[in-house]
Order: sequence, then structure tokens, then C-alpha cells
Amino acid sequence: MTIHDFDMIRYLTGSEAKEIYASGEVLIDQAIKDAGDIDTAVVTVKMENGAICVIDNSRKSVYGYDQRAEVFGSKGCVAVSNDKASSAVISTADAVYSEKPLWFFLERYIQSYRDEIKSFIQAIEQDKPTEVNVYDGLQPVRMGLAAKLSLLEGRPVKLTEIKA
Repeated sequence: MTIHDFDMIRYLTGSEAKEIYASGEVLIDQAIKDAGDIDTAVVTVKMENGAICVIDNSRKSVYGYDQRAEVFGSKGCVAVSNDKASSAVISTADAVYSEKPLWFFLERYIQSYRDEIKSFIQAIEQDKPTEVNVYDGLQPVRMGLAAKLSLLEGRPVKLTEIKA
């Protein structure tokens, strides 16, 4: 359930993963445990450039598709929040109200999918390499395998332990 988060941290840090430590439990759905998986996880990733990334993940978000990112360092911070149907916030003496995050991933990423298809078509038409290549597809898979091994063995796993 974390494969796209691995894509994102590679993009945000401009670096490759060096070491992964994963911890998780089944806290929501026994059927997930029966299938041999977890539904709640925290993954710490050390990047080759020194960045340290933390991914919190759960298979259930009752208020919508929750996906946020925050990057901070010695020169500042940038935070990206959830997409919502409206940016309106109503504040009263009793509470502060806002829209829930969009529920389904297609609602959130339709423009991204359009841009991706457009980029792919342009690469074909202009006989240029695609922006994302086989290596970019392989790295998150290796990171996922390292995270799974870390979860099973209870230890940090270096990416060099996972064959390319």
C-alpha cells in the first residue's frame, strides 16, 4: 500500500533510497491479517543524499482519501495538503468546518493522468525518451521488497540487499 509513496519520496528528495525500516500491525481488518498482510504501517527511509523520510500509512481513512506531504529542512518547509471539493473554511465559536478530502483517487489525479498520457504521446511523436523509465518503475518495487523484509525480520534493510 506504499508503492506510490516510494515514488513520491524519490521525486521530492531527488535521491535514491539507501535503507528502509518498516513497522506495522493489523489494527483495522482481521481479513488483512488472514491474507498475511498488515493494514497500518510506518516506514522510515534513509536516502543516499542524507534525507530521512517517514511514511505513515493506513488502509482506512473514514474521512476521504488522505494523502499529504511535508518537506522541511534548515532553509524552510513546504507542505502539500489534501485536494478538496472546495477550499472554503467556515469558522464559528463552536468549530471550524471544511470539506473532507476527495474520496476516490481518480477524482484527485485525473489531471495527472491526462498530463502523463500527453507526455507519453509527445515522447512517441518526437522520438524522445519518456520522462519515466524502467528504472523508475523498478526502484519502488525494490523499496517495497526491502520494506517487506524489514517488517518480517524487524530490522533496517539496505537496498543493496535487494537485487536489481
